[in-house]
Amino acid sequence: MNAMRQKIAAGLLLTGLALFSTFCFAQEAWPSRPITMIVPFPPGGVADAVGRPVAEALSRTLGQTVIVENKSGAGGGIGMAAVAKSKPDGYTILMALSSISIIPEADKVVGREQSFQLNQFKPIARFTADPTVLVVRADSPWKDYKSFVAAMRANPGKYNFGSSGNYGTMHVPMEVLKSSEKFYMVHIPYTGAGPAIIGLLGGQVDALATGPSSIVQQIKAGKVRALAHWGDGRLASMPDVPSFKEMGVKIEFAQWAGLFVPSATPDAITNKLREAAKLAANDERVRSVINGAGSPIQYMDAPEFKVYWDKESAQMVDVVKKIGKVE
Repeated sequence: MNAMRQKIAAGLLLTGLALFSTFCFAQEAWPSRPITMIVPFPPGGVADAVGRPVAEALSRTLGQTVIVENKSGAGGGIGMAAVAKSKPDGYTILMALSSISIIPEADKVVGREQSFQLNQFKPIARFTADPTVLVVRADSPWKDYKSFVAAMRANPGKYNFGSSGNYGTMHVPMEVLKSSEKFYMVHIPYTGAGPAIIGLLGGQVDALATGPSSIVQQIKAGKVRALAHWGDGRLASMPDVPSFKEMGVKIEFAQWAGLFVPSATPDAITNKLREAAKLAANDERVRSVINGAGSPIQYMDAPEFKVYWDKESAQMVDVVKKIGKVE
């Protein structure tokens, strides 16, 4: 009988220890190990230009290294889907562009299985929001937008433009422009902004639309020429470049960069990330790097960002439906 009691007592002790261990693990302070920030595009684009200085600032605030991992493909869809399906423990975060609002609807339009749903993500903070800029090589014959659009209308299909992938943030504004201005160019999709810019510099494509931060250095170096942008008013980094609105073309498109986590991530973790993101947005090193790239900080905390994102996502659904299926 005593032996049986001893076995029962030992069993209860082991169960208690297991429960205590589980409790302690659940209560483990976050973060206790490195964090991976997925940038769903190759190096050289807007998401990478914003993600790297932000990751460095988050590392300093959180006391753990934030490792940037470029996971490109499908216009950003591969990296975004990987985060959507990751464990919601705060150790995998996403620096996305506004294409996150476009991809699910684009999947539906082309008849493929959706790689993720928007409700699989929880927004943490928006860092930048810049209009895309129409650029051509400096040695091109087009000195301004008027000469560019005249050539496109006179030569349908002769010229092409590059992008970061079908329905991405470099593709959509060009399709909107083509539709509004009634001209045709061939679309050449790349795996990200960096490769598309290399394609422009190398003469493989004739034009592209991209965020200021990914192209401003090439403009300053005299390698490319900016003809117009999809914003409202002049850009501080390109004060001589007119907006389409100024020229009577009523179109607008912003390429923003924001931080996301899987939607089931606990509030205790997301609140810490929000605090760290706010500090990063106000960090002098971060502001210096991002401002220097021609993309000033336009910070939004999670609640405001969520409202902005919901509104934009609804608009992007309509835009993608109008574009329709592309090859």
